[in-house]
Amino acid sequence: MPVAAASLPSTVDAWLAYLEKLHPRNIALGLERAALVNARLGSRPVFPLITVAGTNGKGSTCAMLEAILTAAGYRVGLYTSPHILRYHERVRVAGREADDDALCRAFAAVEQTRGDTPLTYFEFSTLAALWHFIRAEVDVAVLEVGLGGRLDAVNVVAADGAVVTNVDLDHQEYLGDDRETIGTEKAGIYRGGHPAVCADPQPPRSVIAHARAVGADLIQLGQDYSYRAEASGWCYTGRRWRLTGLPLPALRGECQLGNAAAALAVLEGLSARLPVTPTAIHRGLTEACLPGRFQCLAEKPAMILDVAHNPHAARALAWNLQANPVAGRTYAVFSMLQDKDIAGTAAMLDPWVDCWRVAEIAHPRGAAAETLERALRHAGIRGEIHRDGGIAAAWRATCDAANEDDRILAFGSFHTVAAVLRQWRESGLGGK
Repeated sequence: MPVAAASLPSTVDAWLAYLEKLHPRNIALGLERAALVNARLGSRPVFPLITVAGTNGKGSTCAMLEAILTAAGYRVGLYTSPHILRYHERVRVAGREADDDALCRAFAAVEQTRGDTPLTYFEFSTLAALWHFIRAEVDVAVLEVGLGGRLDAVNVVAADGAVVTNVDLDHQEYLGDDRETIGTEKAGIYRGGHPAVCADPQPPRSVIAHARAVGADLIQLGQDYSYRAEASGWCYTGRRWRLTGLPLPALRGECQLGNAAAALAVLEGLSARLPVTPTAIHRGLTEACLPGRFQCLAEKPAMILDVAHNPHAARALAWNLQANPVAGRTYAVFSMLQDKDIAGTAAMLDPWVDCWRVAEIAHPRGAAAETLERALRHAGIRGEIHRDGGIAAAWRATCDAANEDDRILAFGSFHTVAAVLRQWRESGLGGK
């Protein structure tokens, strides 16, 4: 039963604790519950919506879309997940995180409307974000899919433009065991008559088939648009746009060119409704910011944070390490959730890591340090492997061992990055 108005939680933390108990399962895919409550809320956005799905690269693509559209003068609503340090990161308007009052009002609106309908944490969060964007009178909203696409709560509203960044194996227990099945789930965000970008260079046939079946305006990498790195930047070629001399994205890493090109492809498809200038594109690419994606904390020694938590993302991380060599050793602070492909993810980094320090994430789904060590040895990891009591302890030990020519890498989960960032800030080196 919904909470009586007089007994509603009064803080964001209290609301989040309440949300976690509303539904017996953390993940329960399906649109029926969210659609029912959304209809009761009357949340019918009149502004354009851009939805982004994919195994990896969603957050980066969303960040660049937000930055470019903001530079073009639009009031942008951005909804992403998960957060790293605090929930407010998930809901942004005009470049600012939603404050406590705004989030509490949005949560209360959903709670007072849902009746007896149980909502998962993500469903409740998504409906609250949409409600907030409408009240904040945004000009456009960018929505990151949480899991899959077809049955994800974000898909309760129809996308005016949609992007599938790539399709690889992750969340198989919910999405399927092969790329074709997973592709169908991700392509479920496409809508008939609207731009549908497929940024995977070798997409499953199911993505293309679904786009055609629903009558979407399929914009496919290699056929409808392309990009190329150049000596002093990069260029984008679409159906109508020819953009040369583009600055490299502020988000670091080779994969970011693909994410940037996908953002441009959907903006090109929506240009009649959301025109952007080359100046806005240049500015947005250089101003986009997203913590935890090959994020550099320091240079001597180099300190890198990355949320890579599956083999596909780890492969991109390995490429970035190879492209940015150091004179000394590379140390990895590594932890993952127990339901992820630990061995496969670690194996991608094996050639580039000399010493591993594994530690358990302080989360119910966190893999024990013993489990992590066993997975690394099973994967044939050649570097040294040490176990620590927690991520903070592993980070401190690694910092003590490294010299200025070395590199320290923390990766494997959003939780891993969050723990290191907290430690970094508590040390007084990372600011507030």
